[in-house]
Amino acid sequence: MGKAEVGTPKWIGNKMKSKGLQKLRWYCQMCQKQCRDENGFKCHTSSESHQRQLLLFADNSRKYLDEFSHEFEKDFLNLLRRQFGTKRVHANVVYQEYIRDRNHTHMNATRWTSLTGLCKHLSRHGKVVADETEKGWFITYIDRDPETIARAEALAKKQKMDKDDQERVYDFIEKQVQKGKKEGDEEEAVFTEFKRENPEEKIQIQLGSKIKKEEVQLVPSSSFADKKDVKPGKSSDTDDSTFKMPYSKDIKKEKTTEKRKLSALDEIMREQEASKEKSGRKDYWLTENIVVKVVTKSLGDKYYKKKGFIKQVIDKYGAMVTMIDTGHTLKLDQSHLETVIPAEGRTVMVVNGAYRGYRAVLKSLDAKNFCVTITIDSGPVKGRIVEGVQYEDICKIHTE
Repeated sequence: MGKAEVGTPKWIGNKMKSKGLQKLRWYCQMCQKQCRDENGFKCHTSSESHQRQLLLFADNSRKYLDEFSHEFEKDFLNLLRRQFGTKRVHANVVYQEYIRDRNHTHMNATRWTSLTGLCKHLSRHGKVVADETEKGWFITYIDRDPETIARAEALAKKQKMDKDDQERVYDFIEKQVQKGKKEGDEEEAVFTEFKRENPEEKIQIQLGSKIKKEEVQLVPSSSFADKKDVKPGKSSDTDDSTFKMPYSKDIKKEKTTEKRKLSALDEIMREQEASKEKSGRKDYWLTENIVVKVVTKSLGDKYYKKKGFIKQVIDKYGAMVTMIDTGHTLKLDQSHLETVIPAEGRTVMVVNGAYRGYRAVLKSLDAKNFCVTITIDSGPVKGRIVEGVQYEDICKIHTE
């Protein structure tokens, strides 16, 4: 029976039947042919063209399997990137969107037998972040496009510049406020308590025209009576009971000057530390030759919570990690790893913050606040003690 002519009712009926998705078991990936029913698929498998394709596949099955797998993975990731971006989405939702295309590469022609195997493969190679829940597998695309990274860095730089401008304005306003306070601040007298050794003894205050503002002379009455040659407004150098009170303005000036010096020094040190923190704080922390712990469950219980050391850093956010127990080398993203805190007295590497890249010695741990105290052991600031360093900013150094 020949094919129906174009435009006839039979031809239109066949086109309507073939429209849309058909059953996966009646699709031949080698011939890229979709059959409508079991009889049509049986006739196709016994055809001469299909047999020739099977012979080609038998000669080099590995080649065709890798080609189909690569094509399927590429199209799947392109759909995930374009339609969902970096949002967390159910893997089956992405797959259903993918198979809407009639000409898509079928999964039964790839090396993966299920969607779970595909998710584990993509997570293992650092292309997505996959996590298994009660509702199934969820994936999040990791965007490594240089243009996207450049745009993110430019945006972060712009935000930093805007923030720096705001900080400069705030500093200028703060200085003006402090200057206004200093100019308008009226100095007040500081009163001190006067105590006498003999409470019954009377005190006479000499008030003369020649008394200086810097001192007030107090003379007991018994002493004044015995020495009649002492004239008002004058004091005797040999009188032991006569003492001088410093003027209150001098006391306040000395205290204010000392306080200003200390606050200025503290402000300079605080600004230096803040500048170091801004320049050293990054969103990536991977460093070679440090000990890390695997925190992703997607690799199975064999590697979960196991330790390894970073052998090589790849594109700042990825690393080749050699497991300490098994010796296996894995390519992991930094989101799948966490730092390891050694015992007190051991050497650590500062991986983020103001002292990024310096070696240090762990002095003490504060488990309540999740921070540590370290002593810098290298560089120009060697010997400096830094407190309040977060756990994720330091890491144990690998020693063979």
